[in-house]
Amino acid sequence: MGVRDLSLRDLTYLVAVDDERHFGRAAESCYVSQPSLSAQIRKVEQVLGTRIFERDRRRVLLTVAGDRLVEQARRVLAEADRLGELARIAQGVLTGPFRLGLIATLGPYLLPYLLEPLRKGYPELELIVTEDLTESLLSSLRQGELDAVLLSPLDQDGTLELRRLFFEPFLLAVPADHPLARCSPLEMKDLCREEMVLLHDGHCLRDQALELCPSARAGRERLQTASLETLRHLVASGAGYSLVPRLAVREDPQLARLLVYRLFDADRPGREIGLTWRKGSPRDADMNALCEVVRDHLPEGVETLF
Repeated sequence: MGVRDLSLRDLTYLVAVDDERHFGRAAESCYVSQPSLSAQIRKVEQVLGTRIFERDRRRVLLTVAGDRLVEQARRVLAEADRLGELARIAQGVLTGPFRLGLIATLGPYLLPYLLEPLRKGYPELELIVTEDLTESLLSSLRQGELDAVLLSPLDQDGTLELRRLFFEPFLLAVPADHPLARCSPLEMKDLCREEMVLLHDGHCLRDQALELCPSARAGRERLQTASLETLRHLVASGAGYSLVPRLAVREDPQLARLLVYRLFDADRPGREIGLTWRKGSPRDADMNALCEVVRDHLPEGVETLF
């Protein structure tokens, strides 16, 4: 038996064990029994003539050779997926499964504007949405687990294509009885970190807020939270204030007396949102169509970029 006798399923098992670092969980993710998966892994190691995993009762580790082999297995599986992509392209634009990633501070607020036009304009599309932090989404994109990601900031990457879509300004969410609720003109220099409510580490919005507020670089922020919705309620409770993206701004009758949103008068802070995908992807027509849907259905308060 030679290397050409290995199947894509064999390679899938290798990647699953690497992802889970546990044979039992890897078997569950592949819907096979653990003995079957272990036997296939041993077969692959015999065919390749090298140990890929070090395993004992407590842990599973990659060998030096295994690290390179599993990475190559990921590339082979990604290329195999391209066969399906090419077949879907032959059927038309935005047909079949499309795996779209969105950052957590964007997905719940942008998707409502896109779902109806996508369903009407592309009835054969099967949109599969993943919401996560930026680095996790980009990792999944590079590994072929996602087709595209809507994100910010828009960093250039030699392995990815990038299309700028729109500028989203930030507003200040502030307790209604706070002096900044009546400050005019409102400027970024008026903010200080000691009164900022921020998202946890890993959220790009947290980094953007600190980057935009020079006075927010010293000291420690008072509170951190995992979502914009909780952040909104912390501000309403009087815990401090925060920058909120325009799409996430909504009037809540229950918070109307406690929370106000203020626009900045000059040099508006904000973020650019764009779509990124792998260079060389055969789905350029799908990416173009998706970009057009986003640009054509943006709400008031954000600016289209070209």
